[in-house]
Amino acid sequence: MRFRVCIALLSLGVAQFSWEQTNASSKPEIAEKAALGPPDTLAVIGATADQEASLRSQIQVMHPEVLPLRILFVPHWKYLDAARAFQLHVPTGFGSLMFTHLPSRTVYIDNDRYMGTEWLGHWMAHELGHLASNSAKEEDAERAAREFRKRLKQSLLAKSR
Repeated sequence: MRFRVCIALLSLGVAQFSWEQTNASSKPEIAEKAALGPPDTLAVIGATADQEASLRSQIQVMHPEVLPLRILFVPHWKYLDAARAFQLHVPTGFGSLMFTHLPSRTVYIDNDRYMGTEWLGHWMAHELGHLASNSAKEEDAERAAREFRKRLKQSLLAKSR
């Protein structure tokens, strides 16, 4: 019995050092860097082809440090269900048309209340602000969203010239 316990402890101790992935230089790979990738690696589910193309181009222009893993366009009833399941807290005086679940890096968009590509860019910048600041606070998200919106505006101005 004692021998089995020693073997189990030894194998758990050795396994602890092999849990990290390494790159060619044998340095541990940071999980955040590994999770980041080009916008085509994020999954857009439930969007029309136009919505998806617009969303991907806007995210590419905004160039956030942290990308969402999934963006879900869902019907209103499913949006309300997800908001209830994740216990979404909406500040007084605000409405909720999309929200970000930070632990899973998933953005939920109420497809029944979708109002066009400019609306999508404005509010996606806000949701990317939540991810960039890693905060559920609206003020932190808006602070980070200003830079994303500025990039979108500069891109639109450059295209119009």
